[in-house]
Formats: sequence, structure tokens, C-alpha cells
Amino acid sequence: MTDFADPTSERRRVRPADGLIRPVPPELPPRPPALPLPEATTSAGSWLSQDDAVEGLRRFLRQELATPLSGQDRADSRDEGPQPSAEERRAQAEDVLRDAAEEYAGHLLSRGRRIVSDQDEQAVIASVLDEIFGMGGLEPLLRDPAIENININGADRVFVRYADGRREQVAPVAGSDEDLVRLVRGLASRGGVEERHFDRGSPGVSFQLPGGERAFAVMGVSARPSLAIRRHRYQRVSLSELRALGTIDHQLESLLAAMVRARKNILVTGGTGMGKTTLLRALAAEIPREERLITIEDTFELGLDADLHAHPDVVALQAREANIEGEGEVPLAELVRWALRMSPDRVIVGEVRGAEVVPMANAMSQGNDGSLGTIHASSSAGAFTKLAAYAAQAGERLSIEATNLLIASAVHFVVHLDRPRGAEHRRVVSSVREVIGADERQIISNEIFRPGPHRLATVGVPMRTETLDELRSAGFSPDLGERWRA
Repeated sequence: MTDFADPTSERRRVRPADGLIRPVPPELPPRPPALPLPEATTSAGSWLSQDDAVEGLRRFLRQELATPLSGQDRADSRDEGPQPSAEERRAQAEDVLRDAAEEYAGHLLSRGRRIVSDQDEQAVIASVLDEIFGMGGLEPLLRDPAIENININGADRVFVRYADGRREQVAPVAGSDEDLVRLVRGLASRGGVEERHFDRGSPGVSFQLPGGERAFAVMGVSARPSLAIRRHRYQRVSLSELRALGTIDHQLESLLAAMVRARKNILVTGGTGMGKTTLLRALAAEIPREERLITIEDTFELGLDADLHAHPDVVALQAREANIEGEGEVPLAELVRWALRMSPDRVIVGEVRGAEVVPMANAMSQGNDGSLGTIHASSSAGAFTKLAAYAAQAGERLSIEATNLLIASAVHFVVHLDRPRGAEHRRVVSSVREVIGADERQIISNEIFRPGPHRLATVGVPMRTETLDELRSAGFSPDLGERWRA
């Protein structure tokens, strides 16, 4: 039988039968010794409890699997051939865990110790696999389609918000805060094209979950590790579906669709969790299939590149953080500049929140009409103040006058989302502004849809005749157009 205290034991090398998980590379540091076990005893009353035995098995299996997988990742990074899929790696890891659990049970029996039941052993193996390859304790929450937001303030303080507005505290997602940190590290390392670190040197991390959910976690700077997950219930959505949900009415559906088809540059505004990304997806659904799109995001979220039927020619770009040496950062502003060299028909910026506003506005005003973006703002008019503030952070150091002129030439429409009074679980388009121009100190706009009763948008001031004619040519409802002409 293998000596459990020997970190160089041959069994600790994963069998390379099919090449999916390879032997631990010799340059890796030796594995730490196995967890110590209490001395054997013949007294049944002094045996470990079943709970202690289960937890001991869990810790041992985590340790058994960690180094082989790390070795495989390093070997894979040097291997230019086909890489194993996640399913293949999980299946091979499951074999490793079953062998380890069997030997662990034999070790306990040889010392007169209580062993874990078959049912508990299977549950432990599944939970360890979920920690490494899945969502761990998050799995049941992410499987519930009614849950919209998940907020975790330490492993045992978990709060969810449902689509209907309800808020509840639910069961813990991890056994301890250390387990929660371990879970986040695993998820962040797989959350995109670049591994993202989560430790005291990098105490905040933003990443995407496999289902498209957006996650952000902090540690070290908070009393307990915290994780916030925002779910998008509508990964693929159309304007007609938003009309069915009550977000827009028939008039707004016709207007928004015509704005996209007429290649108007549109900025979607609203508060956190207001549905800006969902509306952006619905607007993008109106873009002709043959157009080439470049999407730019801090964390992958839009997912337009995943729908090859609707948009076969999409390049999705994601900002990259600096490494631990402070090198390799690729900010959003740089990605916007790169995108302009990639022959896009339209550029879509998931969220404008800094210096990227200047290259984005340049892109919109220099031939990439029909581009889209979102920005956090409390009103449609407030978007202009935010844009000016972000432009002031850019390296170009534009004056307020130059900034206003640039924004006025780049943005054609601002569409604002809000929650209606008395229905906090719903989102509605409450305002639409047409940008007219700029003077020295401000951007001039017309609120063609304004908040009505309960914040639902209602027809406001007329838009310019030339703009209305363009939209009518792009399919805008003539009935509404005649109302504005009157």
C-alpha cells in the first residue's frame, strides 16, 4: 500500500493512459505531505465521526487532484497539439479521485478507522469535481431560472434576488470562507481567454461564468470574501420580445429598429442592473447578418459571437489586466483603437466607463456609423455629463468645448432605461433623446420620448424632419411620424 506521508509516491503521478492528464512535471515543487490522521484505535467510541471522516476525505481528495491538474496545465501550455476538452479532463480527474478514495478507505481500514459510506464518498467526489470543473455550491442557484442576482457576503451569508423582485437569504454556497475563495479562484481562472488572479496581491477580480453570468469578487479589503453575480436571463433577445415583456411598446419597437437599420449611433443608459446589456443585444439583433461586428468589453458578457446564425462575422475583444509584474495590460481604450484597424462595419462597446470614450466617439464619427454602447447614468440627459467627465480622463485632454463637439458629432440617440413606479421588478425605456448639436458649454438634444405616468415613455417633442425622413425610409411606423409632424 502507498505510504500516504510520501509526497514522491508513484501513485501520486496521474496515469497517462490516454494523454489527457500527464505525470507531474519533475520541475514542480514536491507535493505537501498528506493530511495527518489520528492514531488507530480498537475502541469504536473513539473513532472519527462520520462527518469528520467525510471532511477528511474531502480535504485529501482536493490535495490529491490539485498538483496533477497544475502539472497538466503546464504541459498543455507547451503542447501545440490538440488540447483535451473540459469534459475529457473532468472524466480523467474523476478516475483519479475514485482511485484516491479507494486507497484512502483502505488506509483507514488498516488502522481500524471508520470509513466513509459509498453514498457519502460519491457525494464528496462530485463536490470536489464541481469545485475544480463546475460551480461548486453555486450550481443549484445558477440552475434556477427565476434568480437574477446572487450576492455572497462570506460563505454562509448568501442573498438572491428573483426576477419578480423578491429577495431571500438562502443556504451557504461553501463550507468556509477559505472554500469560497478557492471556488472563486477556480472560476476566475477559467472565466475568459486570460487567467485572472484572486489573492491579496489582486484582491478584486471581474470574470464571466460559463453560463454568461457576470461576476465580481473581493477579498482582503473586505471583512469577509464577497462575490456578486449578475445574471442575464435573456442571452438572445429581440425587440419584439422586449415589447412582450413590457420594456417597450409598439411605437418604440418601430423606432429603435429603424434607428439601427438607418445606422444611427445609439448610447443606452441606465443604472446598475437596469437591463442595458439586454437592450443592447436586442438592438444588435436588428443588424443585418452580413455585417462585420467588433465587440469590446471589460468582461465578456454580450455573447454576440456565440450566435453564428445571427452574426457569423464577429470579433469579441476583452480588456486584459496587468500581470503580477505590472505588465501586459490592454485597456478598453486600446481595444477600441485596435478595433478600428479590423475593418468593422460597427463597433459595439459593452460599457463606456473611462478614457475609451474618445476613441469610441472618433470611431462613431469617422465612418463606423451604426455603432452601439452603454453607459451608467441616472437620466438620458445625464449621459452627456458622464461622457464629458470620462473624456477628461483620456490622454487627449480635450477641452469641454472640443469634447461636446466630438460627442455631438458621434452620438445620434440616447435611450434610457428605468424602473416603473410600483413595479420594481420591471424595466422600461423611459426616455429617448435625439442629439442635435453642441454649443460651447453643452450638448443640445431633443427628448423625443419622455417619462410619462409611472415612468413609461410617451411621445415628447418632435425630432428633426431630416432625421424623421431617414427613419421612415428605414421602416419607422408612419402613424407615429404623422403625429410628430402634426
